[in-house]
Amino acid sequence: MSRIAELFTRLKSEQRKALIAYVTAGDPNPERTPSIIAALERGGADLIELGVPFSDPVADGPVIQLASDRALAAGTNLKTVLGIATKVRETSQVPLLLFSYLNPLLRYGFDALAHDAVTAGIDGCLITDLSVEEAADYVSRMRTTGLDTVFLAAPTSTERRLRLVAEYSTGFVYLVSRAGVTGVQESVASTAAPLVKAMRAVTNLPLAVGFGISRPEHAAEAGRAADAIVVGSALVKLIERHGADAALEERIEEFTRSLKAALEAA
Repeated sequence: MSRIAELFTRLKSEQRKALIAYVTAGDPNPERTPSIIAALERGGADLIELGVPFSDPVADGPVIQLASDRALAAGTNLKTVLGIATKVRETSQVPLLLFSYLNPLLRYGFDALAHDAVTAGIDGCLITDLSVEEAADYVSRMRTTGLDTVFLAAPTSTERRLRLVAEYSTGFVYLVSRAGVTGVQESVASTAAPLVKAMRAVTNLPLAVGFGISRPEHAAEAGRAADAIVVGSALVKLIERHGADAALEERIEEFTRSLKAALEAA
């Protein structure tokens, strides 16, 4: 059983929900990402999505686009991200999900990635722009080494696509709460709860809701419907604002703790 599966099994037995935190690896620089992840974990994050910076992040809004730019300018590539994971594993067993666009992984090679990701301590992969209808070969190669394969479902997904997502996903399913790109929002999309219901009809996997969750009240609302929430842009925005500040990790820990407290109280 992967660290991701173990996490959700434990939380289910405790009747608790998971807080998943996204960071763009290498932002503001590769050397600082491990300490940012440590701060997230201290604040209560249960699983870390480790974003691979990419030059054309079409699923992301301006906050994460700019984070990719900063990380790339700092020299971050997929090999660097795997090195960050290795560093994290020196002190932590927090589940790590590699979060990437397809091109960097194709260039690296799926077989090489599967081997090197496991060696680095990665627990699974999510490719934002890989169509689930074309994912069979990728899934096969990842699963040979025990890596979880997490896929996205959206409010616009057909029932056939939801069933394919259920078939090819392990660990959990990532539910995109609304159409559009990532980014801080004023409220949780009204399409989130119906999507959770539709996905529950076709899978027993844990369901995580993301895109637009940026405040404690959002965490509480989404957590009442799903098994996990994903927070990304709000955390990345903190890094953008305070990346040169020695107190960055303290700010991240405090904000993460506020999200966790709201989720636990929901």
